[in-house]
Parts: sequence; structure tokens; C-alpha cells
Amino acid sequence: MLPVAPSSPPPAGDDPLAPLLDLAGVREAVDRARTACEELRWHEAFRRRWREVRAEADVRAARAGAAVDGARVPLDVLRGVATGVGRVGSGGDPGPAAGGDSADLRVAVGALRATALAATWRPDLGARAADALPPLGQVLARLHAAAGAGWLPEADLGRVRAGDAAPRDLTGLGAAPDGPAAAERLALLTRTVGTTRAPALVVAAVVHGELLAVRPFAAANGTVARAAARLLVCARGLDPTGAVVPEAGWAAAPLPYLATAARFATGTPEGVAAWIGACADAVVAGADEGRRVADAVLAGRLG
Repeated sequence: MLPVAPSSPPPAGDDPLAPLLDLAGVREAVDRARTACEELRWHEAFRRRWREVRAEADVRAARAGAAVDGARVPLDVLRGVATGVGRVGSGGDPGPAAGGDSADLRVAVGALRATALAATWRPDLGARAADALPPLGQVLARLHAAAGAGWLPEADLGRVRAGDAAPRDLTGLGAAPDGPAAAERLALLTRTVGTTRAPALVVAAVVHGELLAVRPFAAANGTVARAAARLLVCARGLDPTGAVVPEAGWAAAPLPYLATAARFATGTPEGVAAWIGACADAVVAGADEGRRVADAVLAGRLG
């Protein structure tokens, strides 16, 4: 769903996402997400230990995001992989110390890799000026290569589906466009993100929802969509802490998540507004999770 047809670039000076702010409830959604992130920013842990908070929040984001896709891995197992205590062998195979179901762990470790890659593009907390992100298409390709390494065919990594090959995930969202149409919509999405001045919540919600609707890759589309949305929330200034975990909100209610994403894919004003509102609710829930992480870091209770 984008306000401009995929074959038509937006006119110069015209922001295609600006009209979304006039949909019912969207401005209120932007405000409540901003308030939640502002309140988190003043937590004492961000004075000196923000890197520790971010690192733990990243592990929790990867775990929760994998759980949305049905891959459930204990937090301590994934934390062990992140810190090198649990090992993942060559090709992404879980090592002997990793534990957990191997198929689930491959997906969760892929989500962890994508999250760690996205973290390299986040501005440091308190940085006066953030480096510009690469074009969205490049970001998505690299996130997908990280997410799918070890469990997807190498020929599929970072590449949009070819021909009429259907995606192998998120089948409950209905038919996805074929490869050429998906590539065209991805190009439009990249141009839109590169020019829009819409609030970060709206941009992240549109990217997230469009990736779920289009499913440009063979699989791991949900992981890429959530990692990209979380990155945009931080890089565009809504969550300067980098510790908000929207995936925690989605993991708590995966069926409503998919149902609301399906409404977004219809492109109706009501469906788009409902999705942006749901994304705001996930940011609020993610700020609560970030606060729990910050509390645990200060108390030395990460486990």
C-alpha cells in the first residue's frame, strides 16, 4: 500500500506520506509513540550504560521477532549466542552449546544477525549528527542476507524473488505480487523513504506494512520488515535510545499483528490507519520492555 501507484514516481516536492497524517487516529498515534519514547529517554541507565541496554534490547527484539514467526527460543539461549557462550556452527547450524530446536534456532539466530547488522546503522546516543542510512533497498537486501544465512539457499539471499515464484512465508496474508511487481514496489518504497518528511512512526509503519504485503524475498520477510522498522524508529529520531523493542508487542499478539497487517495491505484508509495505530501501540509496549531492560542493567539482573 502506497498512496502513489507503483509505476508513478511522486511529483517533485510532493510528500506521498503526508496525507496519512489526516487519517483517523494517526496524529494521536504519533503523539503517544513519541511520549512513550521521550519518557524512556530519561531513564538513569542511559547516562552511562546505554550500550549495555541496547545490546540486551537487541537480543530481546530478535527473540520476540522470531517468536512472531513461530520460532520460539529461550532468551538465555539466544543471549548466549550473542555473547559467544552458545555456539553456532558453520552455515548457521546450532553448535553443541546452543540448545533449543535447531530449526527454530536458525531462524532466531538469523533475526539476531539482522538486528546486529541494523545496529551498525543506528546513531550513537547523544550524537550531534547521524550518518545517513544507505538507500532502503540496500538496507533491506543486506538485512535479508543476514537473516537468511545458513537456512535459505545462497542464491536467494538479499535478492528479490524472480519471476512468478511465490514467497514461502506469511501465507496467511494472501497472494503476494510476482517478482517483477515486487521489485517495482520496493523501488517505489525506497524512493518514498528517501524523500518523505513524515514522522518516523508513519515511515516505519509504512515500510513494515508494505514489506509484509509485498514479501519481496523468498522467506524471512517478517524478520526483515521488523528489523527495518525498528531501525527507522531509531535512525529517524523517534527512539534515540535504540532500546525500544516493538517486537515484544507483536509477539504478545501475533494473530492480531497479521490480521492488522492484512488490513493495511488492502490500502483502505481504515486499514492503513488501524495499522499505524497498531504500530504506535507496539512502540509503547516496546518502550515498556526497554524500561525493563534498563532497570535490569542498573540492577545487574540480566541473567
